Amino acid sequence: MDSFKYLVTSVMLSVAFVGASTAGYMLIEEWSFLDALYMTVTTLTTVGFNEVHKLSRPGQIYTIFIIFLGVGFILYVAGAVVQFMVEGRLRLLLGRKRLENKINRLKNHHIVCGYGRIGQVLCEKLREQSVDLVVIENNPDLIPVMDNDKILYVSGSASDEANLHKALIKKAKVLIAALATDIDNVFLVLTARQLNPDLFILARTSLKESEAKLRAAGANMVESPYDIGAVRMAQRLLRPTVTSFLDTALTKHDKNIQMEEIPVHQSSKLSDVALKDSGIRQMFDLIIIAMKKANGNMLFNPSFETVIEGGDTVIAVGEHGNLVKLENVLNP
Repeated sequence: MDSFKYLVTSVMLSVAFVGASTAGYMLIEEWSFLDALYMTVTTLTTVGFNEVHKLSRPGQIYTIFIIFLGVGFILYVAGAVVQFMVEGRLRLLLGRKRLENKINRLKNHHIVCGYGRIGQVLCEKLREQSVDLVVIENNPDLIPVMDNDKILYVSGSASDEANLHKALIKKAKVLIAALATDIDNVFLVLTARQLNPDLFILARTSLKESEAKLRAAGANMVESPYDIGAVRMAQRLLRPTVTSFLDTALTKHDKNIQMEEIPVHQSSKLSDVALKDSGIRQMFDLIIIAMKKANGNMLFNPSFETVIEGGDTVIAVGEHGNLVKLENVLNP
């Protein structure tokens, strides 16, 4: 039985037993409620005070019955209370240890600082792509939420170097600064950049003037959720069909049409092969809509003469399964 249910049941039964025992003294000895309750409690707890009144022969027999039955029952209830407290503490310690062990196995993961509304959406989208991540959150009220969402987390301030080390910042690939205020994010970015110079840092900003400060602090990319939200709302009004298509292509809800970016490894058999000779369209039934070259140039609707090179990133549209097959070829 669950320890909490076990405790509640035991306490309810003990209250019922005390009530029944008190009623027995009131009926047998015709005592007042308080005298009967006092006699019951002193008997069950084995305190050993004198009787409040002289007991009759039936009262003595009744007291013996309570001692044999009730004292053992009270010890049973006390054991339930101790078990609940010990199990709860052990569960907390063991749960924390399991969490730390899972975090310690991470490498090239994402660190999300802040699990508010924006942090929760970020984590949901990253987990859809099977990205390993750990959250640093200072609000203890969000711990049950993270537990329920099965999120790996470190409880405490994200600006504290000790918590960043617990999140394995030196092994991380990306840090997302999604704290509530720009001041907190600036300080976080400064601290994170000092701890891991190679870390890619994406920072959230609320004010336009904070963007320069965040970049100066070491952020590689700065985004404003408010600006993005406003642009998205405008696009839904002006280009509803295009927006609907992108929503479908960029989510995992429809397997028939997905959009994915796939890096090209030097060892790929399609490296240094022109699109017309790659057979991507014929073998995978995919459309290459863009290609980011290794030098950073973006080619939209690349011609069939365009050569796929190691270090490029191919942006393709098609069925999810075919995209996975292409990824296995381009990035073996």
